[in-house]
Amino acid sequence: MKTSTQAIAALVDACEPDSIVAVGEQAQAIAQRWQDTHGQCQLTCLDAADTEQGLSLPRTQDLALVTDSLEHLSHPAGQTLIGQLRNYGTRQIGVLVTDGAGWSLTDFIGLGFRRQARIEEEGQGQTLYTYNISNYNHKRDWNNPRFWANPEMWGKAWW
Repeated sequence: MKTSTQAIAALVDACEPDSIVAVGEQAQAIAQRWQDTHGQCQLTCLDAADTEQGLSLPRTQDLALVTDSLEHLSHPAGQTLIGQLRNYGTRQIGVLVTDGAGWSLTDFIGLGFRRQARIEEEGQGQTLYTYNISNYNHKRDWNNPRFWANPEMWGKAWW
C-alpha cells in the first residue's frame, strides 16, 4: 500500500514535468523535491484561498498538484480553483482530498477527473484524483465526415 506522498511522487515521476504548480503544503514539498533534483523545472506555488491566482500562471503548466486545500475551501471555491487550473492549460492535475471533506467521486468526474488511488493513512482515508488532457476526451467513432449530415462541409464551417 502506498502512502499519499508516494502516490503523488509516482504521479510526478510518471509526468516528468518541466513546470509544476503546487497548492498545499504536501504538494509544495513534493514539487520542491522534484525541482531540487531536476533544476530546469519551474515551480509555481499558489495559495488555495486566492482562487484568482489560477488565471495568472506564467505559461501552460505540465503538472498541477493540489493537497491540503479543498478541505478548507467552500465547494464553489474549490471548483473554481480546480477548474481554472484545468481550463487554463495545465496538462495534468493531481488532487488529493480526504474522505469526509464534502467532495465525492461524481464531483471530480464532472470536472473530467479519474479516481487514481485510495489511500489509508493513520486511520484517515484519502483519494487521489487525476486529470490528463491527453486522454480526457477519447476519440469518438462517429465524429468524422462520414457520419455528418453534409460531409462536403466538414471542416469548412464552425459555429
